[in-house]
Amino acid sequence: MNKYILIITIPFILAACKQKEITNPDGDMITIMTVAPGHFHAALIQKNMYPLVDSQVYIFAPEGAEVEDYLARIDAFNSRIEDPTKWHNTVYTKEDFFEKMLEQKPGNLVTLAGNNQNKTEYIYECIKGGLNVLSDKPMAIQPADFELLKEAFAIAEEKGLLLYDIMTERFEITTMLQRVFSQQERIFGTLLIGTEAEPAITKESVHHFSKIISGIPLQRPPWFFDVEQEGEAIADVGTHLVDLIQWEAFPGEVIDYKNDISILDSRRWTTDLSKAQFEAVTVLDEYPEYLRKYIENDTLRVIANSSLNYTLKGVHAKISVEWKYRAPDGTGDTHYSIMRGSLSDLIIKQGQKENYKPTLYVKAVDAGHASALEGNIDLYMNETLAEQYPGISMERIETGFWRVNIPNKYRSGHEAHFEQVTQQFLKYMALGKIPKDEVANMIAKYYTTTAAVEKAK
Repeated sequence: MNKYILIITIPFILAACKQKEITNPDGDMITIMTVAPGHFHAALIQKNMYPLVDSQVYIFAPEGAEVEDYLARIDAFNSRIEDPTKWHNTVYTKEDFFEKMLEQKPGNLVTLAGNNQNKTEYIYECIKGGLNVLSDKPMAIQPADFELLKEAFAIAEEKGLLLYDIMTERFEITTMLQRVFSQQERIFGTLLIGTEAEPAITKESVHHFSKIISGIPLQRPPWFFDVEQEGEAIADVGTHLVDLIQWEAFPGEVIDYKNDISILDSRRWTTDLSKAQFEAVTVLDEYPEYLRKYIENDTLRVIANSSLNYTLKGVHAKISVEWKYRAPDGTGDTHYSIMRGSLSDLIIKQGQKENYKPTLYVKAVDAGHASALEGNIDLYMNETLAEQYPGISMERIETGFWRVNIPNKYRSGHEAHFEQVTQQFLKYMALGKIPKDEVANMIAKYYTTTAAVEKAK
């Protein structure tokens, strides 16, 4: 009989072993198996309950602080006063955790969010083993991973399985509205082709190593600072930016990675962390041996930043990802984006003037278009946007320049977006398939990011 470590719902404490038989999920119920939850995103998938998802979750992971942190977060969700969750955990923490999961298969959906070094292999083996997979980004960090991921998608299609990654930024309201406005020809016109010096689409993202998640200081695993395990910035956070460019510029279109993408230039650079800063975010007073190659004069030089210039279906695009130690008080991670159209630019800013909240602006390309654009904006607001998004308004700041005012009810926040992505995936599971363009464009996305990593080297 197999032995499983059960969890008493006290943060950071694993209880004694107890024997428990594992059975396959019944009927149409979806039963989650969480594998190696080394990133806090693993817990955010379970911040809420879902219809037809079993409250019993099976966790297969190496023993240690990472799984304890994950379980503490689940316990916090279960014990919160408002709308507590009701997850029940069965945990296996021996060295053969992954092999045991494949052998037992107590569930039908694997969730992955952790160390990225072996993630593509986990995905491949899960799909080959007949399991659906919902994976945190990235699903591939190196060109070799990309080739294996392609095979996983091919097997998933053969077996009728679902493989999907968690793209939370599609549910951020200013990005959603930027996409909506870009499809209004009388406001945006048509997307420009752009140049390498002035791309038609630019997306820039700034993140921070030190932050608070669900009211708990985030403890980073030390491998997070090793690009061989976490992935370079372009392959990690960059997946969101590449995804948004595809999703906004070519909605519903299939992207052929072999013919539609051209990598022009890719670069990377470091963020330096003192030993004290490293200790503050990892709770380790020494650097692990695998980080030694990044250390100079006791300073950890993390290859944390990347930029990429490329073309997508002939359109010039640029992304940039930067990591800093900690955001100033009252601020957080920031996002900048611009889509250039023949009539107007759609700009998202998140700086001091915006009180560090993402804010969408519409700016006429020149004075000649400003007056015509004003009439078209008023018409669109009255006829369409006010009905789709009640409460949203547009405020003219100056001639040819508007700010989109967004009520707080639409700003659900990064953590809530995990529920929205999961709900979308569950709809796909109910249908038994993922749309063709989604699958092709996931493949195109990971080609772009992994090819950019190779180019930067």
